[in-house]
Amino acid sequence: MPAAMLPYACVLVLLGAHTAEAADTAGVGHLRWEPRCQQPLLNRAPVTTLLPPRLDGPWISTGCEVRPGPEFLTRSYTFFPNRLFRAYQFYYRDAACREPAHSLLIKGKVRLRRASWVTRGATEADYHLHKVGVVFHSRRALLDVAARLDQSRAGRACARRLPPARAWLPGALYELLSARAERDCAAALGFTMHELSLVRVQRRLQPKPQAAPRLVEELYLGDIHTDWAERRHYRPTGYQRPLQSALHHARPCPACSLIARSDEHHPPVLPPQVALPLRLGGRWVSPGCEVRPAVLFLTRLFTFHGHNRSWEGYYHHFSDPTCQQPTFTVYAAGRYTKGTPSAKVRGGTELVFQVTRARVTPRDQVTTAMLNFSEPSSCGGPGLWSLGAERDVTATNGCLPLGIRLPHVEYELFKMERDPLGRNLLFIGQRPSDGSSPDTPEKRPTSYQAPLVPCDGVAWGLSRAPQHQPLPHKRPCQGGPQEAPLCPLLLALGLAILQWL
Repeated sequence: MPAAMLPYACVLVLLGAHTAEAADTAGVGHLRWEPRCQQPLLNRAPVTTLLPPRLDGPWISTGCEVRPGPEFLTRSYTFFPNRLFRAYQFYYRDAACREPAHSLLIKGKVRLRRASWVTRGATEADYHLHKVGVVFHSRRALLDVAARLDQSRAGRACARRLPPARAWLPGALYELLSARAERDCAAALGFTMHELSLVRVQRRLQPKPQAAPRLVEELYLGDIHTDWAERRHYRPTGYQRPLQSALHHARPCPACSLIARSDEHHPPVLPPQVALPLRLGGRWVSPGCEVRPAVLFLTRLFTFHGHNRSWEGYYHHFSDPTCQQPTFTVYAAGRYTKGTPSAKVRGGTELVFQVTRARVTPRDQVTTAMLNFSEPSSCGGPGLWSLGAERDVTATNGCLPLGIRLPHVEYELFKMERDPLGRNLLFIGQRPSDGSSPDTPEKRPTSYQAPLVPCDGVAWGLSRAPQHQPLPHKRPCQGGPQEAPLCPLLLALGLAILQWL
């Protein structure tokens, strides 16, 4: 959506440069959001981030996932105490994950390294693949994979190792990668497990009516680049949809037991879902803190007016992965077109959004200083910004330091689903991994961001500060992995200000 179009290079200057004193100055304990739905987070149980993360055990998808391409899949990963892992990736022909195409069996070793200096709250890891095998569940799936291999010289040699379609055997495992034989045909398919290079494990309590809360453990792995050609080289800085512990997952979850019991020969076929037509209307909000590539933490709130196809949105940006330290808020508004079914992503609806108005509210001293040193007519005028005061940037055609340009058009992808609790979910297209916006039809998303939930159906209020364990608190510039970005980012801000002067 439009105001999430901030360039990551700019956002890096703002993140991490937020001391406890600045947080108090910004009034994080006394935020005045109007109306209540605009408060930054739901009044939910606190989240505990495990540092270092504990990976041991089975982790599963809780439903059908959509990756850029599009690719439809479910995942089942098991990590063992000796650092070995076994991963299943089940791919499908349909967006409901009911028509299995092929399954990947992945074996290897993963080693946790250190707390990430880039993505706060995450842990960096190294991995090594020992084996990747594929099982085709139809002749058509075999032909599709062979066709992808034929697109490169290295791939054609790998395609010759696959059997002809007429010789396909159900359940046969064909080797794509073998460390022992020094053979790697997975690379020709664009396959990587770079998602294992960024790890985050967190625990939360799922409220249960008239019962004790249930423990839920979530495993966040690195995001998948939206450009297929970049996947082999991309190192994640954000996350994809989390896996949940097979032992401690949210309930009800009709797909969980199916995925947990599956293997490469028996892919899960998920229960049918009722297709929901896209009827935009009302207010939709992030259920928690969202982490985007290149260190972007935010929550979103949208209001859609279906009678005249107008919309408005609030994007609350933060400097930390728990969305407790606000940096700035962007308000954007405009109109959108009537949706048409997507021919590329079944179940999705294509729309075009126009952004015609925007306002910005700095919520920390660093952002306020940056805006005050902006060039004349680039963002509401220099020297006029004050902490917590909203300013309209429509007259200056946006806010150049924050990457907001007006008027602006984006080609979007939407869909609606219903979760096992009967709550409607709104999915909006995934942002390009390079930090650009989908401003041409060719850049329209083929996958989705984390879902939004209806605003009117949830309880609101400021959540307690989540707990992080067991890293000790360090003052800025002492070199701790959680606070280390502060000094170089402040230096970068100073250099940027000198350039603007």
